[in-house]
This record gives sequence, C-alpha cells and structure tokens, in this order.
Amino acid sequence: MTDDDLIAALVAADAVRFGEFELSHGGTSEYYVDKYLFETDVDCLRRIGDAFAERVEDTKLAGVALGGVPLVVATALAADLPYVIARKQQKEYGTANLVEGRLEAGEEVVVVEDIATTGQSAVDAVEALRDAGAVVNRALIVVDREEGGRENLADAGVEMEALVTATDLLSHADDA
Repeated sequence: MTDDDLIAALVAADAVRFGEFELSHGGTSEYYVDKYLFETDVDCLRRIGDAFAERVEDTKLAGVALGGVPLVVATALAADLPYVIARKQQKEYGTANLVEGRLEAGEEVVVVEDIATTGQSAVDAVEALRDAGAVVNRALIVVDREEGGRENLADAGVEMEALVTATDLLSHADDA
C-alpha cells in the first residue's frame, strides 16, 4: 500500500476535517484527524493493520489505550502476532494494571498508536511498558502531525515510524 492509498482511505472515511479544533494537549489546530472515524471504518482499519504488519517482524505489539487498541488488534491479526494494551492510567478496580495482557520481562515490544502530536501518550505507554519489563525501541504511528512527537519519542529512546505525515496528508486532502 502506498501513502497515497492510505491518505485516500483516510479522506474517504471523512477522517480529515478542517475548521478550528482544540487538541488533547491544549493547543488548537486548523485541521483535525478524527481517529474514531478512521478506526471504525473497516476498509481504513484493514489498510492500517496491513501497513503496520508489513513493518513488524516476530515481536509483541502494544496498543495505546484507547485509540491504539483497534489498530493493535488489526495489526496483530494481519501479522499473526501477540499484543498487549498499555493504559494511560491505572484503574482503581480489578487488577489495576497499566499493561493488560501477557508480557514477559525482557520481551521486545513495538508500540502502535493512532496520531502523534506531542507524542506524550506514546511516551507514557513506553514508560509503562518498560516499567513492566518490556524492551521498547520503536513506535508505529498512523499520522505524525509533525508537532514534536518524533522528537519526544526520540528523547525517550524510541524511533517513531509514521505511515503518513501531516504535510503529506494535508497536501493530498486539499486536492480531494
């Protein structure tokens, strides 16, 4: 799958919106990539899972709750790999785990996330996974908004690989 194919799928899912939007980190933007629209569109989700599956080998995957969960499931199914879920914060009930699923100390894990703006959600997931004993050096992201996420992950010792950058997405979305 090419970047153009994925961008076309994101646009077809109506996941790229223009206007004035507040972002999770408190900033604002003239565009918004609606992860819930692309993650609930079966064609788009399948394309993303397949694209991520092409980029992983025999390693465990970790989806960042909540947005990374459908992505990690699609990727795990496409690549036939196991996965865990990394929570942003502990629940006050049940097991109160930050990492849900089976994870062995020393196991290599690739983080799967939807959108990176500052990258803080992915960094938090990396920290939780490392605290649980995982080795984390890579993060796969659907859209890099190019607002510091790559640098913040690099500061945490994690290489970020995005399927699409904001520059590419916006240049193609404007044509649509």
